Amino acid sequence: MLVLTCTPKLCREWHQKVPMILGHPKYNHKYKEKYEREAKKYWDVFYKRHKDKFFKDRHYLDKEWGYYFSGSGKKVILEVGCGAGNTIFPVIASYPDAFIYACDFSPRAIELVKTHEDFKESHVNAFVSDLTADDLCKEILPSSVDIVTMVSEILNCMSPEKMPQVLQNIRKVIKPNGYVLLRDYATGDLAQERFSGKDQKISDNFYVRGDGTRAYYFSNEFLTNLFKENGFDVHKIDVCCKQVENRSRELVMNRRWVQAVFHVSDSSNSSSSREADINHLDSDKIDGEIKQNNLNDGLNDSAIDLSEGVAFDMFGISPSSQYEIIEVNLRGWNFKINLLSKEYQHTCKSTGLMLWESARLMASVLAENPNIVAGKRVLELGCGCGGICSMIAARYADQVVATDGDAFALDLLTKNVASNIEASSLTKLTTKVLEWGNKDNIESIKEISDRGFDVIIGTDVTYVAEAILPLFATAKELIASGGSSKDDNVPALILCHIFRRVDEPTLLSAAAQFGFRLVDKWPAEVSTNLSQSIISNWFLDNGLKDDLPSTALNILLFSLE
Repeated sequence: MLVLTCTPKLCREWHQKVPMILGHPKYNHKYKEKYEREAKKYWDVFYKRHKDKFFKDRHYLDKEWGYYFSGSGKKVILEVGCGAGNTIFPVIASYPDAFIYACDFSPRAIELVKTHEDFKESHVNAFVSDLTADDLCKEILPSSVDIVTMVSEILNCMSPEKMPQVLQNIRKVIKPNGYVLLRDYATGDLAQERFSGKDQKISDNFYVRGDGTRAYYFSNEFLTNLFKENGFDVHKIDVCCKQVENRSRELVMNRRWVQAVFHVSDSSNSSSSREADINHLDSDKIDGEIKQNNLNDGLNDSAIDLSEGVAFDMFGISPSSQYEIIEVNLRGWNFKINLLSKEYQHTCKSTGLMLWESARLMASVLAENPNIVAGKRVLELGCGCGGICSMIAARYADQVVATDGDAFALDLLTKNVASNIEASSLTKLTTKVLEWGNKDNIESIKEISDRGFDVIIGTDVTYVAEAILPLFATAKELIASGGSSKDDNVPALILCHIFRRVDEPTLLSAAAQFGFRLVDKWPAEVSTNLSQSIISNWFLDNGLKDDLPSTALNILLFSLE
C-alpha cells in the first residue's frame, strides 16, 4: 500500500498552483487581489484562445432597443467592453449612419475588432482603455455620446468597488439627454447556482471562473442604487427569465438577466425620479413580475444562444462543434443520428435538436409491434431531428409524414432520414414543416393525405402548457374518420411522454375539448386484464419492460368520439 503524506511545503506548493480555493480564509484576500491585478491578462488570454468565435453576434439589440438607436440625426454610440465586436457590427449593419466608439481593456480584443471584415475607421474608433483608470475624455469629446451600450462582460467582470469609477467616466462623455443600455447577469442565474458548491466566491454575488475571468450577478436594487449614486436615473429595468429544461435528466434550470435603460439624472424632474424609485427599487416586487421570455424572438436566426457565454458559464469551455453523431440501437434497428451535442442541450432554445427517451420507447414499441402501423397512413407530430419512430414506421406503413415546427430540427431530420433508411422506405416517408394550429401548414399536410391519417404519434410533445390545445386541434384536423371502437383499425392518436409541467387530468380535459376519448393508458394505475389492454399487449413477450429508457414514461392512446 502506498501512503502519501502532505508536508507543509507540499501544501504550500499545491495552494500556489491551485488558486481557486477562494473560500479558504487564509488565501481569499491574496487571490482576490491577484484576480483584480491581472484581470486584463486573463481577458487577453481569453480572446487569444477564443478569438471572435465565443460570443454570438447580438442581432436582438435592434428589436430590444431599436427605439433608442433610431430617430433623426447621426447617432454617436459608445460600446463599453466591446470584446470582439459582437455588439458593434450588428448595430452598424442596422444603422449604417451611426458612429461607434468601441473600447476594451484587452488589446487582443481591440485587435480582433480592427481586423474584422466589416471594420471601417469611418464608422468605428476602437481603442484600448481601462475605464477604472483611464480618462475617456482623452479619446472622446465631453458630452458628445448619444448612447452607451454595456452588454455583458463589462460591469460584471470587475470588482463592485470599481464600478462607480466606470460610470463616472461614462458620465463625462454622454450627452445630457443620453441613455445607457445595459444587459447583464441577474442574481439567481443558473451560472451563479453552478458556483454555489465550489470555492470560487470572491464576495457577495461575485465569483471567479476556471480561466481567471470574473462574473458579478446583479439585483435590480444594486444596479438602481449604483447608477443613481453616479448621476443616472432609471428609465426602464426588468429581470428576464427563461427556463431551460434538460428533460432526459429531468432538470429545470433558470437563465436570468437584467435588462435596463438609464438616463442622465435631471434634478428638475423629481417626480419621474420618485416614480422610478417606486417602480424599480423593490427587487422582490420586480422578481415577482419576471418576464417569461424565449430569449428574445430576435434570436430566431440560431437555435443556440451563446451571446451570454452560456456554454462557458455552464461548462468552462467554448464549443468547437455544436453537433455530433450518435449511434442508436433499438430492437435490432441501428441508426446514426446527427443531433446537438449533449454538453449544449440544456442551453438549447430548440427542444427538437436532441433525442428523448420517449422517442426511443415508442420506436421500440413500433419495432416489436409493426401491426400498429402496417398498411396505414402515419403522421408524427413534433418528431424533432431524430425521426426514429417515423423511420421504423416507414418500413411497414403505406405512407409516413414526419413533421416539426423548428426549421433547424427539420433540416437535421431530413438528413437523418436520408442517411438511415433504405430506398424502398424512403419513397414512403416525407418530412414536412408543421406548426400546430397553423392553418397553412395543416392544409399543406392535408394535400399529402386528403383522407387523413390512421395513426398519429407524438413523443414528448406535451410538456408546454400553451401548446396542448393547438396540439389536439391539429390532431383533430388531420386524423382520419371512421372505424369502430372495437376495430383494431380505428384511427388512433398515441402520445408517449414523461409528465412534467402538464399533468394527466389537464391533458385529458384538453383532449376532450376536441373530441378525443382516452381508450387506454400505460402503465395502468390499477392492474387490468392484459388481454383487454391494447397497450399492455404491446409489451407482452418481448422484454420491452426490462429495457425501458426511463421508468417515468407514459403512453396514452386516444380515439375520436
